[in-house]
Amino acid sequence: MSPQEHSDAAAGIYMPISPAASQLLYNLVRAIGPATVVEFGMSYGISTLYLAAGVRDNGAGRVVTTELSKEKIAAAQRTFIQTGLDDLITVLEGDARETLDGLDAPADFLLLDGWKDLCLPVLRMLEPRLAPGTLVVADDVTFASMRPYLDYVQDPANGYSSVNFPVEDGMEISCRL
Repeated sequence: MSPQEHSDAAAGIYMPISPAASQLLYNLVRAIGPATVVEFGMSYGISTLYLAAGVRDNGAGRVVTTELSKEKIAAAQRTFIQTGLDDLITVLEGDARETLDGLDAPADFLLLDGWKDLCLPVLRMLEPRLAPGTLVVADDVTFASMRPYLDYVQDPANGYSSVNFPVEDGMEISCRL
């Protein structure tokens, strides 16, 4: 099944990040003050709201996020407007392997929360835009489909220092060395 077919099949499914994971994302963004936050897999935009709130509270920056589902994009954008965070968020519609390939700036913070089998390919594609010190956070790392991703970021030869954070279905927090 293609990413678009997965997205279409899951268009009505609400897949929010947990409250604890949301608070963790907010705190990480506040702590490091990234100019550009990149999110792979927006869904209905709950995690995006926390990322953007961190950017807003830092006083500078932006969030660039990706999503395949037109329905989820429309719903999320309404929420972004209602919360007053829409001016900080750019939504790229389509396959992240294409939309993020044209990213116009380095990613200073990266959240990988899209289709699990695509987290590693998206990370590898964005690696040339990840400076030393960039935080990469992957959600739902207890899923078996995340094993190739975890094997990659947990191998020091690939240039990351990683730690697993036990929240909901697990998050892996990796620092680009």
